[in-house]
Amino acid sequence: MQRIRLRYTKRGRLRFTSHRDFQRAFERALRRAEVPMAYSAGFTPHPKVSYANAAPTGTGSEAEYLEIALTAPRDPDQLRELLNESLPDGLDITDAVESRTSGLADRLTASVWELRLDGVEPAQAQRAAELFRAAETVEVQRRTKNGMRTFDAREAVVSLEAVTDGEALAHDTDRPSDKPCAILRLVVRHLTPAVRPDDVLSGLRAVADLAPPVPAAVTRLAQGLFDEETGTVTDPLAPDREAVTAAPPTAAVSAAAKAPAPEGPR
Repeated sequence: MQRIRLRYTKRGRLRFTSHRDFQRAFERALRRAEVPMAYSAGFTPHPKVSYANAAPTGTGSEAEYLEIALTAPRDPDQLRELLNESLPDGLDITDAVESRTSGLADRLTASVWELRLDGVEPAQAQRAAELFRAAETVEVQRRTKNGMRTFDAREAVVSLEAVTDGEALAHDTDRPSDKPCAILRLVVRHLTPAVRPDDVLSGLRAVADLAPPVPAAVTRLAQGLFDEETGTVTDPLAPDREAVTAAPPTAAVSAAAKAPAPEGPR
């Protein structure tokens, strides 16, 4: 059984699709592309697809991950192209690699988010970010299925800073461009309870009275292991890519390489 790990996006208006909506669209794409999927056992078999830490509905993303299991080997790049032909624009497979290591979900320990705040002056956002970073704790509330819950939104935040529009990595054409717009870059660890971008926005409102006049456009730029030395979030597919590159040739390839060259006509 071959396992393929995929990185995909949620762009533009498709950021409003729920995770269940994406699952349905992706499984349709698998059928259209005639991918030889492995299925679970039982009365209601379903394709073996493992989703990892999906972004909340309403947020865009450049870095969502999943893993699929196949009953027959396929080239990851060709598989990526076939799936993109069957997926709607905005849900795009941007990377595919054969799984050669364990624990993809364990390597998703932090995320980089970009928050576009239309109608907010950059200097105001910078001041709010400074007040948030300076606070020891920032208590916020979120409604859960068990009622309102209060927790610290500051503990999980590694960095929070304002960036210029030229430094922004996510571009949302649905947003107005003729008004002031502040952009915040956020790196947050995946702790329990999970701290989401809207929790940080609630924290900014609590510590600095920052309340954008329109909802923020939120995009996940990356997720992976947090590197303590560099302060960056690393590519979770890099270990698999390196393992594929370093892998010895298969037995069939080795035998072909060792076979003597055919003799020419005498």
